[in-house]
Amino acid sequence: MNKVTLDEILGVERYEQVRPEFQRRIIEMKKDRRVAVGDRVTLVFENHDTMLFQVQEMVRAEHIVDLDRIRDEIDVYNALLPAGDELSATMLIEITESDRIREELVRLIGIDEAVRLEIGDPTRGGFTARGEFEAGRSKADKLSAVQYVRFHFDVPARQAFINSTERVRLVIDHPNYRHSALIDGAVRRSLARDLEAA
Repeated sequence: MNKVTLDEILGVERYEQVRPEFQRRIIEMKKDRRVAVGDRVTLVFENHDTMLFQVQEMVRAEHIVDLDRIRDEIDVYNALLPAGDELSATMLIEITESDRIREELVRLIGIDEAVRLEIGDPTRGGFTARGEFEAGRSKADKLSAVQYVRFHFDVPARQAFINSTERVRLVIDHPNYRHSALIDGAVRRSLARDLEAA
């Protein structure tokens, strides 16, 4: 997947002019890249455009004009983009009761070892891609509500995903949160395009 480059980044004033349209386009795109798994966890699968948007928003919010600082932001977000044999996502743990956030997050410690993507039936020759999480966002007594996760595919798993020959499920199998969601329709087609482009 193409990385975000410095020459794509607009200055703050120019970005303000195009921001409403850019925002609208990214919101529309994310509809086909978002998967809710149960009532508290959503994964948004990232690509070049979603990361470009994140960089632009950071530059805008922080009023960054120094080129070295912009390059640093680009490097941070490019590191979250998937390699050719991967999908990567931002996983959001959405807890709406503000007085229960800490308690609920503590109950979900270990969720970073409980997420997988299944292609077909793993007990009958299907494939499992275990979520590989960014380090430092989960500790023995603390969990971040925003996690970054990758799913690595070998060649047969990648082809099965692209060819739509097997169902694809996103599974969270944590003692305090057991849910799964099918990845199909427009979402699957969008993610398959990412894997095809590699």
